[in-house]
Amino acid sequence: MITVDPTMTNLFLQLGLDASEQGIAQFIKSHQLPTEVALGDAPYWSDAQRTFLVEQLKADAPWAMVVDQFSEALHSDAEHGGARG
Repeated sequence: MITVDPTMTNLFLQLGLDASEQGIAQFIKSHQLPTEVALGDAPYWSDAQRTFLVEQLKADAPWAMVVDQFSEALHSDAEHGGARG
């Protein structure tokens, strides 16, 4: 069971990613998704990362709001007409 507060920093730690402010910003900038690609379908997740993200959203768990914010950030280029590929 996860016992830390659901914040973006802690989400990155949970996913095993660089949780520094710069690391989070760089990940979001370099991993943008097209509108039609769901967060859980992104090609760069490991099975464990994908499972965690999808389960948190499905369970409407305390982490769901942070995971949803993360998804929105990863789709921000697409939503503003600047999506790549």
